[in-house]
Amino acid sequence: MNATSFAGIPKRVKVCEVGPRDGLQNEAVTVGTSDKIRYIDMLSAAGLAMIEATSFVSPKAIPQLADADAVFSRIAKRPGVTYLALVPNHKGFERARACGVSAIAVFTAASQTFTKRNINMTIEESIATFADVVRTARSESIWVRGYISTSFGCPFEGDVPVENVVSVADRLAEMGVDELSIGDTIGVGTPDQVVALAGALQERLPVERLAMHFHDTRGTALANVTAALQMGITTFDASSGGLGGCPYAPGASGNLSTEDLLYFLHHMKIETGVDLDKVREATAFISRALGHAPNSRVYAALAAADQNGA
Repeated sequence: MNATSFAGIPKRVKVCEVGPRDGLQNEAVTVGTSDKIRYIDMLSAAGLAMIEATSFVSPKAIPQLADADAVFSRIAKRPGVTYLALVPNHKGFERARACGVSAIAVFTAASQTFTKRNINMTIEESIATFADVVRTARSESIWVRGYISTSFGCPFEGDVPVENVVSVADRLAEMGVDELSIGDTIGVGTPDQVVALAGALQERLPVERLAMHFHDTRGTALANVTAALQMGITTFDASSGGLGGCPYAPGASGNLSTEDLLYFLHHMKIETGVDLDKVREATAFISRALGHAPNSRVYAALAAADQNGA
């Protein structure tokens, strides 16, 4: 299979690495600050264009990321790499700004029950909470990403109508968010849903402002990537070693692994600028710190081939 088999798919894709934040926040083990810094620096060395480094949420809410200030201040910032930090409110934004953050992410969801369970707010309340954050960030030339969770299905409400996602996307776009990451939080999405949702969103927003965030809970993540590529999407979130999940979404397994995504894209002759072997090294490092094997098919296959001298 090669890229010529699919007419019109992008020739280059941007990968947003979410392991250091979205991955580590869901782990039972709290990784030490120095190990987090080394992990992020290793991912930077792999050539990733965007890395979600940490989250400036309350340490009581996410104790695994209580050292956000130290981590962000001490990672090696490579030219050309966007280091993203999640902020839940103005207090988190102030902490991030004090550390020199130049790109932030805010988050809400497309289903009311999930939003309430996740951040104890309605969708409207969540948008109102970070409206001032986005406004301030924009006035200071800070780049803003918006996450919309449960865009393909909710663990509490089931199917999520396309119009619900579009409505939230409209609000974020009007607010001035630069990029929207559309999340399949519990990994229920299928390619037909991707086509329908991406098509509806593109009627309102340029495709360049859209990213897709797939979980591989039911083994459909790469099929969904294929559908998204055919819809012109060029930004995808992934987590090295498949780290992640969601503490507020029962049964949700890890994110699409960066190794699996890179292998797939590179063999489709789609450029990413990312060195797969260096991502594997970062995954091996953080897996030792966590004390368990990564959840990546490609990582496991390549490790077995290395052992067998293939």
